[in-house]
Amino acid sequence: MTATALQVAVLDDYQNAAREFGPWHELGGKAEVTVFTDHVAVADRLVERLAPFDAVVAMRERTRFRRGILERLPRLRLLVSTGMGTAHIDTEAATELGITVSGTAGRAQPAAELTWALILGLARHVAAEDAGVRAGRWGHTVGTDLAGATLGVIGLGNLGRQVATVGQAFGMRVIAWSQNLDPAAAAAAGVEAVPKETLLRTADVVTIHVRLSERTRGLIGEPDLALMKPTAYLVNTSRGPVVDKAALVGALRAGRIAGAGLDVFDTEPLPPGDPLRTAPGTLLTPHIGYVTAGSYQAFYSGAVEAILAFLAGNPIRLLTA
Repeated sequence: MTATALQVAVLDDYQNAAREFGPWHELGGKAEVTVFTDHVAVADRLVERLAPFDAVVAMRERTRFRRGILERLPRLRLLVSTGMGTAHIDTEAATELGITVSGTAGRAQPAAELTWALILGLARHVAAEDAGVRAGRWGHTVGTDLAGATLGVIGLGNLGRQVATVGQAFGMRVIAWSQNLDPAAAAAAGVEAVPKETLLRTADVVTIHVRLSERTRGLIGEPDLALMKPTAYLVNTSRGPVVDKAALVGALRAGRIAGAGLDVFDTEPLPPGDPLRTAPGTLLTPHIGYVTAGSYQAFYSGAVEAILAFLAGNPIRLLTA
């Protein structure tokens, strides 16, 4: 390793998987890679950690890079975000500061698969029955039939369509709504476009697949949850703030909906005292919708490609303001 090697930090590797799934050897002596398996949320600590690095590989949105952070990292020249999202990066500030921001390829299938893991887990009370067997009980819940039930998909993009296709395979009626949904495109996917209120009143399972923006923040609030059946389930593998957390906790505690499967939260990692941890009828996973071997191979291979392209003076997959 030469003294001029690019110093690269790989952040938030919770599963300690970056070394296994990334072809870092392709960097040769051009870069020295340091992997961090913990998360740093405090700004001063984050700046202190990243001060010695020329490049940072950020795992999705686990760490946010706002202007105040970027301005305190004068050595930073390259920021690689796994995936092509930029909600966690102030790309305007990065451009002004001369920091190149690159993305990587991603895969929608893993998130669609986890959505169905949550739906099935809720409908058949998998976590409760597992706990019951381990405690010596045998069969204490009654499951919900999916065949013949109605699946309501909020956001019929690439991921939403994949979820809808599986619902159809289970024999479910699939309806959908989003702010810009084209009824013809929905019909082409075998899905019926309906108003938001109709979807919430009708669906036995409501699943959310929209990007977080100012338009979608708080998209599902107390009035929306009040429209749902008391036997219905809400599943969110999109982003936490799309659903009003206080309203959701209230609906769960009051029994106004049957349960919620959540992979995303307002604050991640979920704080120890968060009320969702004790809310009834919940099935919680730690934002693992994209956490599969295939996704990690795509992310970290793309990160290595981005680093090599940057070093060659031809940065790729630029994410700019």
